[in-house]
Amino acid sequence: MRDFQLFADAGRKLADLHLKYEQAEPYQGIVEEVDAPPGTSLRDTFRVVKMKIPKPKGKEDRSTIQYNSWVKLSNVPEEAYRYQLGVRSAIEWIIDRYQVKVDKTSKIVNDPNDWSNDPRYIIDLLKRIVTVSLETIKIVDRLPALDIVE
Repeated sequence: MRDFQLFADAGRKLADLHLKYEQAEPYQGIVEEVDAPPGTSLRDTFRVVKMKIPKPKGKEDRSTIQYNSWVKLSNVPEEAYRYQLGVRSAIEWIIDRYQVKVDKTSKIVNDPNDWSNDPRYIIDLLKRIVTVSLETIKIVDRLPALDIVE
C-alpha cells in the first residue's frame, strides 16, 4: 500500500482521540437551554432520566436533544451523526445508554447520574462525543481511497 504512512498516522490520531474521549473539549457550538425552577440544584438540573431526540410532526430533529424536562440542547451538527458505532451514531449510543433503568428481575437501579460526582458529567460527555465524532469524520474523510490489488 503506497499510502501506508497516511493510514498509520490517521490510526494514531484516532486512537489518541478515542482513548482520551473524556478529555476532549466539549463541542462549543451546542446551545444549552436551561429552564429549571429557581433554586434547583445543579445535580437536579442536570439529572438524566432518559434523553431523546424530539420528533416534531413525526420527523426526528437530530439538531436537538431533549436532555431532561428542564434542559434542551440545540445546534447539534448533523455531521456528528456520521460517526457510527455499529448501526447507530455515537451520539445515539450515549442517548440510549445514559438513562435510568431498572432491571426487571433483580429490581436493581442502574443510574448513570451516580457514575460521577460532577453534576454536568453526562451533558459534557455528550458534548465531548460530538467533538470526537466530528474529529473522527475529518480524519477518516482525509484518507485516500484504498489501492487494493487483487
